[in-house]
Amino acid sequence: MTRIRHAAVAGRFYPADPVELELSVRQYISDATPSVTLPKVIIVPHAGHPYSGPIAGTGYAQIAPLREEIERVVLLGPAHYVPVRGLAASTADAFETPLGRIPLDHEAIDSIASFPQVVFHDDAHAPEHSLEVHLPFLQVALEDFRLVPLLVGSVTPDDVAEVLERLWGGPETLIVVSSDLSHFHDHATATRLDGQTADAISEFRLEDLRGERACGYLPIGGMLSIARRRGLHPAVLDVRNSGDTAGSKDRVVGYGAFAFSAAGTDNG
Repeated sequence: MTRIRHAAVAGRFYPADPVELELSVRQYISDATPSVTLPKVIIVPHAGHPYSGPIAGTGYAQIAPLREEIERVVLLGPAHYVPVRGLAASTADAFETPLGRIPLDHEAIDSIASFPQVVFHDDAHAPEHSLEVHLPFLQVALEDFRLVPLLVGSVTPDDVAEVLERLWGGPETLIVVSSDLSHFHDHATATRLDGQTADAISEFRLEDLRGERACGYLPIGGMLSIARRRGLHPAVLDVRNSGDTAGSKDRVVGYGAFAFSAAGTDNG
């Protein structure tokens, strides 16, 4: 029997109707302009699409030229609902959205299963939005691909880096890190704080990343250590907040889109 991780937040974080969902995601992507060359890594936010979709679309617009090349997506995000000790993989055969099913890459997942920080925790994946909100973007932006979904809990950036090093691959593999930025400040304060966080990310300053500045700071930190070692070039694509998109300006959540590209003509 095929094991499916069914959509948990369709109709809340994004449209449940597949036609409406595809049209809205295509619009978010088409409203942005590709500005970097063949990114290996993107960092994108995970709030409801009306709030963070325009910023996420900026990130996904960068991978459009890689549509036929990317075969595997390693997707990491923080666990919000169920405590996780380590990085939680899934035993599902596929993750489902209103746009269809995405098969998991169990060969890749098996390659990291022996790491002590990797656990299998389907209960953590079941309600989680930090990965799910990205799946429709990936389904629209890419052709056929397999997914390696990892929820990041109590780990160190080094633990994340060890797993990512094993999964890094070549041009066929895209790394996507899911993270929002600051939470529940007024617009002016959030703009200042998120600008500082964007600087820290683009300057590879892992030590300046904290949970109150970016909920996905652990997967970001692990990714940054490898990106720096491999000589990837960072680009800050878009930094806004919910007060700029679909909410009031008195209590906002910050969002950022970033890309990391290798020198030369491939994304390995």
